[in-house]
Amino acid sequence: MTERRAYLDIGVGETRGVVTLDGRPERLILARDSDIACQTLGAEVIGRVRKVERALALAFVDLGEGPDGVLNLRPDMARVAEGQAIAVEIRAEPRAGKGAQLRLIGEAEGPPRLKTPAPSVEVELAAFKEKPLVTGGVARAMADQAEAEALAREFPLPGGGSIAIEPTRALIAVDVDVGERAGGDAKRVTRAANFAALTAAARLLRLKGEGGLVVIDLAGRGHDGPALLSGARNVFAPDNPGVSFGPISRFGTLELTVPRRRHSLAERLLGADGRPSAETLALRLVRAVEREAVADPGARLVVRAAPDAAAAAAPYMKVLEGRFGARLELAADPAAPFDLIEVKAR
Repeated sequence: MTERRAYLDIGVGETRGVVTLDGRPERLILARDSDIACQTLGAEVIGRVRKVERALALAFVDLGEGPDGVLNLRPDMARVAEGQAIAVEIRAEPRAGKGAQLRLIGEAEGPPRLKTPAPSVEVELAAFKEKPLVTGGVARAMADQAEAEALAREFPLPGGGSIAIEPTRALIAVDVDVGERAGGDAKRVTRAANFAALTAAARLLRLKGEGGLVVIDLAGRGHDGPALLSGARNVFAPDNPGVSFGPISRFGTLELTVPRRRHSLAERLLGADGRPSAETLALRLVRAVEREAVADPGARLVVRAAPDAAAAAAPYMKVLEGRFGARLELAADPAAPFDLIEVKAR
């Protein structure tokens, strides 16, 4: 039997929602002040058709801000024309240079604009609440844990062994390693590792916000295909509708497709160089300042960070000054490592 719990961490500049599955992070939902509202999953937008590609059955829609959205044209859909105003819903957020995927609602009037904002993080978490929503310090710690796990590449499996998840331009590769998993019979040990890997992969792909084509390189050979496919369908069921499986190949790989609906967490949290972005570091800095300011109410706090992170944190620091008074000092240090976050009481 599985248990899901929901956690809500409301911070300065960012709200984070976490859903856990049997105590481990399964989903991390981020909402930042810098997000473009008309590009967010679930938002309803009035857009204007910029270009129609009949040969590709696609329409590119100006949403008012950010990249054009992409509307798949179906034979049963009302005809759309270039220059037309239409109402659409964001069904998948933009990612990796590709525009948001849209659902046509109907005709509209006026310039591109946000019609209805996306559901809040708290509203989204309501669908997963089997117990009361957890907030406060416990929620913040769980959100930090979820963020760290979402950015990791290798993960231990219960009972031994591990899986590695490597996103590439074409697909998501998942490698299963039996390692030193205990057990007398090698075939039984390998089978158990593969089932554990499927369960872990389903949870971690949800947490990472990854999808598209997924190739799982199973351990061993001579697999029980029907049993493994049945297990895979069960653990990936929460990602439906839209999950599709191929047979296990003679090379021992399982291929499946998982719908992409959100930005991957790596895209949200990291820059093009693979390091935490200035905004991510700024929000971590702000949480560190908030923690120290609460712990030591009378202290004057000096915060040191690299210039990019300090610049990104400056607007948020003004919000904290409104809460804690003029006892916070932010110093940009050109000699500091890019990820330095130092908070000291003076």
